[in-house]
Amino acid sequence: MSRRLPLLLSAVLATAALAAVPAAHADPHAEPSARFAAPAPAATAAGNQPYASYWYPSTILAWDPATDPDARFNRSRVPLQPRTSDPALRANPNARAGEGKIASLVSFGPTSNNPSQGSADPNYYAFGYWQYVDKLVFWGGSAGEGLILAPNPTVVDAAHRNGVKVYGTVFFPPGAYGGRIEWVRDFVQKSGSRYPVADKLVQAARYYGFDGWFINQETGGGDSTLATELRDLMQYTKAQGSTEFMWYDAMTTTGAVGWQNALTSANSPYLQDGSKRTSDSMFLNFGWTSTGLDSSRTLARQLGRSEYELYSGIDTEANGYNTSVDWNTLFPPGQPHTTSLGLYRPEWTWKSATDRADFYAKDARYWVGANGDPSNTNRSDSWPGLAGYVAESSPVTAKPFVTNFGTGQGDFYNSGGTRVATGGWNNLSLQDVPPTYRWMVGSDGSKLTPSVDFTDAYQGGSSLRLTGTLDATNTVRLYQTSLPVAADTRLSVVLRTPAAGPTRLKAAVSFTDAPSSFSTLDLGANSGTGWERHTLDLSPYEGRTIAQIALQADGSDPAYDIRIGQIAVYDGTVETPDAPDGLTVLGASDIVAGSSQSLRLSWMAAPGGHVHHYEVYRRNADGTRTFLGATPNDAYFVGRLDRAGGEDGTTLDVEAVSTTFGRSAAATTTVSWTATPPVGNLALNRLATASGRCNADEGPAKAVNGSVSGGTSDKWCTLTRGKWLEVDLGSARQLSKFVVRHASAGGESASYNTRDFSIRVRSNTTDPWTTVANVTGNTAGTTTHPVTTTARYVRLVVTRPTQTTDPAARIYEFEAWGR
Repeated sequence: MSRRLPLLLSAVLATAALAAVPAAHADPHAEPSARFAAPAPAATAAGNQPYASYWYPSTILAWDPATDPDARFNRSRVPLQPRTSDPALRANPNARAGEGKIASLVSFGPTSNNPSQGSADPNYYAFGYWQYVDKLVFWGGSAGEGLILAPNPTVVDAAHRNGVKVYGTVFFPPGAYGGRIEWVRDFVQKSGSRYPVADKLVQAARYYGFDGWFINQETGGGDSTLATELRDLMQYTKAQGSTEFMWYDAMTTTGAVGWQNALTSANSPYLQDGSKRTSDSMFLNFGWTSTGLDSSRTLARQLGRSEYELYSGIDTEANGYNTSVDWNTLFPPGQPHTTSLGLYRPEWTWKSATDRADFYAKDARYWVGANGDPSNTNRSDSWPGLAGYVAESSPVTAKPFVTNFGTGQGDFYNSGGTRVATGGWNNLSLQDVPPTYRWMVGSDGSKLTPSVDFTDAYQGGSSLRLTGTLDATNTVRLYQTSLPVAADTRLSVVLRTPAAGPTRLKAAVSFTDAPSSFSTLDLGANSGTGWERHTLDLSPYEGRTIAQIALQADGSDPAYDIRIGQIAVYDGTVETPDAPDGLTVLGASDIVAGSSQSLRLSWMAAPGGHVHHYEVYRRNADGTRTFLGATPNDAYFVGRLDRAGGEDGTTLDVEAVSTTFGRSAAATTTVSWTATPPVGNLALNRLATASGRCNADEGPAKAVNGSVSGGTSDKWCTLTRGKWLEVDLGSARQLSKFVVRHASAGGESASYNTRDFSIRVRSNTTDPWTTVANVTGNTAGTTTHPVTTTARYVRLVVTRPTQTTDPAARIYEFEAWGR
């Protein structure tokens, strides 16, 4: 039975908007708050959050990047990288290179209100298995928001860095979900020989820097004339240049919607129309069969097209790797692949996860199988892992190559091993090329465990960690590469060990003339427990080409534990780029008048073209700097800049970071503060950490969310022996009082109110804590504690959590009032 492609429609508009357009179809798997979100504002103020672009066919005609205030923030600056895939180096002997590919249809966020450059929320689909993907479709669109969705630049940056093409989405929904056939007719309207909407699709793709469009036409009521116009529009667009199309198997040449689940005479003109190339690929609906795919392959070849331009779809939105798939039809053992594979909604691994660790475990299960090793998949499993079918590709084909093992998300930000920001974030523009092989460890003894570590980093928010019992040589394969070695080529590795002494680690490289044979270079010892760089001379290998980069641990250690913060291969020395120029505040918007605001910044790109990204900082009174964000672009949105005390101005720095991670001098500007900063709760929605939590939904963030009315889970709760809750106010602030809302303030029994507790403060993480309030024998539901102090970090320490022997601490709000 035919199945239509499940729709991602992230929001039903408010009642007023429903009079203008039909209601969007709600994603049945979305949370209620997502399904009934308010619409995006019609215009964006000068200092407000920029969002990814979305349009109707009629509204895209009026779009002009010169007048769209968000357009500049939506540009990707990372070109599509070439890739290599050496069959001799494939992880899995059953995987094939050069045959079936993978297209991935992913919803990274709602159609509207999708931030352009990441956000302060670490909970994000930070996809890290690009090596198996050929094309990524930025999935979205809805009748109630917009039908044409351009990808945001963070996704394009990450995909292009990994050699993966990115498509936006054009979505015409069924009539039952608000679709209107006139929208399709608007899409194909002509002006003389031109298709104006198609011209705008090309303009948007070129300006924003992505590769093409996925066309999903599921609106009924069409006819053969309309079907012909859609084909003509794509052929017209193809004639203009490099903008690509992927067509979804829904509308047929009669104009009716009828899913073929195969390439047939009813839909083949949307792929190839005689001598005219209509689209670059086709996504076949989910109901494909062995007979249908065989005939699809035959017809594709008859049309002069490759069967691997057909992506046979599987729907994993609801069940992920528990989805039933006829793998042997798609990828028959010992035979060429029948077609390519189209994945619908692989972000199930993130949406179904309970926390980050669960997401990473599920994502590994989805992509490389139950064993977490791409070389060790089991075809008898119902979901063997995609690494067992499609050989990995690598974009590491040119120097310099630098990885900090950044995933594009984190709970802090480090620069050169120094903590320059606390608090969660996501920004895929900062994601490094992930390891090609996750994870492959060879050993005749115990195998070490590689992992992405989010507790420490040299640069960004994560590092590579190797742990376990070291009782034999362990070779950890990381990257497939194609890097020619010159006389001045260097390989550097930044490491951190728990104690000074030998690292027991070697860098290992193989070369294209013997790709499976590693040469090793000892990394020696670390002099302390901090991050240390070890630079190796590769000149003895001049004239050869590096095929693999690995790490080899050797020696004996029952509790081996080492972090790798950076691996770099480059020629000469680390480049110091020129500084950017013309740093300008395009606009500012108050968050709290006189106390905090959001900013839009722009600058002129540093000359020379060797910039990896730009970093934005604020200068602090004590001479330190706080990281505010980063982008490869020449414009950046700062979500929140806080005034430090009563300062008259805050100096901002923007510095260029080169492709070898050298740093320029800073461009600077000053943001002036004019109003007197108001007294407020400075802990509200700030980064909160704690000794633990009673349940997953009773974490420390609940104690700084400004609410006590969300029920008994609207609190921080812990059963740990030492009970503490800490809040980072962002900068040192003048504090006048603390307010603690205990159990009965949230509606629980007064017997659960905290009996004994103290409040402590400090301005730097290296300072000792100072106690500013010490309470014993409390019975009240809300307590107020006047203080006169200045601090950045504030901590509530609970020593007796209740009036009884109940061991759980329950805090509904912890407020720090001041300026």
